[in-house]
Amino acid sequence: MAKASSLETFRSLYKELRKRSSLKKIYYLYGDETFLQELIQDEIEKLVPADQKDFNFDLIYGGESSPERVLGIVKSYPMMAEYRVVIVKDFLKLDDFGGGNSLEQFINYFEQPNPAAILCLIDSKFPNKNTRVGKAFFKKREYTGIHEFGKIHENDLPDWIIDWTLHSHQKKISAPAAQVLAQLVGQDLKLLSTEIDKLCTFVDSDTEIRIDHVKKITESYREYSVIELKEAVVSRDLEKSFMIAEQMLHRTNNDAGEIFKTLGFFYNVFGNIWQICRLREKGMNKQQVQQQLGISNTYFFNLQYKEASKFRLSEMPEIFEALLDTDRAVKGFSTLDVPTKFLLLIKRIVG
Repeated sequence: MAKASSLETFRSLYKELRKRSSLKKIYYLYGDETFLQELIQDEIEKLVPADQKDFNFDLIYGGESSPERVLGIVKSYPMMAEYRVVIVKDFLKLDDFGGGNSLEQFINYFEQPNPAAILCLIDSKFPNKNTRVGKAFFKKREYTGIHEFGKIHENDLPDWIIDWTLHSHQKKISAPAAQVLAQLVGQDLKLLSTEIDKLCTFVDSDTEIRIDHVKKITESYREYSVIELKEAVVSRDLEKSFMIAEQMLHRTNNDAGEIFKTLGFFYNVFGNIWQICRLREKGMNKQQVQQQLGISNTYFFNLQYKEASKFRLSEMPEIFEALLDTDRAVKGFSTLDVPTKFLLLIKRIVG
């Protein structure tokens, strides 16, 4: 069975917590995607009404407490409430309070948890599977929920944007607009969420968010953006690429900052192009390439595949070398001025 994505995990767990139909007594949330963890943490906190929190909710940090204190709290019963909720962040740091084996104090609780309490443990990592605590977590129990939140793959970001826009604001964003926003902002979900908030405030409630809305918000009302530059470069239109690049530099107060942002964006774009070119070189057809890359959204894949069709695999080393050379040049390893470095990069990519 394929491993669930962080987005799928979030959707399922969020629905479970909202419905309150099959709540677990113990939750363990771990992984690098802290934004989704924090959203789930918020939902678990809401299991205790605000006017009942003083006596029935505890947020504890592992580096500032001990297993004995946590267990003492979670074993107590709620006061005039349905649940007692205890959330422990940085759970594994509790091990600092016992010479490396103090977490074993939780094993008995895992076997027989307080029926009136919900214990949520949060950390970036899962306990070592070779330890007694790690093995205790792996026992299948109907009252335990273990959920990993790894970083969302860049190919899944547009789907996440579409889903989150609808989830958080009940608004629709077009697939092309979601793709552009993902390319501009990157994999920082918290920052993406902030940009979505701005877009939904900016756009009328009954209007679908389009590419022009995204460009207007994220590019501070500039006439041209890195998206237009990318489109011109990928089309290998040198004259238009130079015109857009010069206009972008003319409107910024920080030439180096503009180039660094563009470099990061282009590394992502040409990373995708290289992957497609590499698989095509192996003789894979379009459908096989899509399956190999695991891109479920056909629109986004077709866009990337079209961009890759403009390049050959043999060109990729030179393009990545040009990006690296420009990065070094902007950092001071060149006597050329910043605008010249930028235009030279474009010339080397377009060919």
